[in-house]
Amino acid sequence: MSVFFINCDKKQQVESITTLELKELLATKNIQLMDVRTPEEIKEGFIETAVFANYFEEDFKTKASNLLDKNKTVYLYCRSGNRSEKAGVILKEEGFNVIHVLGGFNQWKKEN
Repeated sequence: MSVFFINCDKKQQVESITTLELKELLATKNIQLMDVRTPEEIKEGFIETAVFANYFEEDFKTKASNLLDKNKTVYLYCRSGNRSEKAGVILKEEGFNVIHVLGGFNQWKKEN
């Protein structure tokens, strides 16, 4: 019989907001926003103030760290929300305060 333990360390959990909450933030504050989608996906559209780092690239962590300020909260989005949550865990381990956007760009397009 095998026993598996799941690490539910709060340190690895990434806080989330909705696309409507992101829209409010963008209207009232200068926030740090990162799109972690592929270049092909970005061609389909993006949120204007975002910087880009492809989650699937080997140097994602380095590229993201070079683009972002650790002193400011980082808001992450991808196509549907899965990659941005995974990217958030990586960046959180690097010392960033991270919030990922639920539903990603797909949800953003539906609402805007």
